[in-house]
Amino acid sequence: MTRFAIDAPVAVGLVRAGVVVPPEHSRVGPGVLRSDALALLREEVLRGERARREGFADLDGIAMLRIRLLSDRVTRRVAWQLADRAQWSDVRPAEYLAVAHIQADVLVTADEALRAGAAAVDIETADVADLRSALG
Repeated sequence: MTRFAIDAPVAVGLVRAGVVVPPEHSRVGPGVLRSDALALLREEVLRGERARREGFADLDGIAMLRIRLLSDRVTRRVAWQLADRAQWSDVRPAEYLAVAHIQADVLVTADEALRAGAAAVDIETADVADLRSALG
């Protein structure tokens, strides 16, 4: 079994692509993932990139996505520590790193800043294409 930590853009991409994750693989993310996805979708609608109904459909898809969300005390503490190591003032992206560090084999993201932060704290990363090929 492979445990994938995913960020909000990856979650949105999985929903839009209709990717089905086999039961032998699991997905995890920080508790802020749904809020980050909500913000991402709303920004797309406000920029005119997506229709409002498409944004709502994607939001519903995120709610249906089988993903374990973590926001416990240990995850928050590890996020703080990783933000220190990555020299980030904003701890929010470090929550993705913390979940990957604690609960996953790899962090799936296309965000270059998040990839750089992961590299700084020795967390393996992959992109969506890697995830799709791992899922077969």
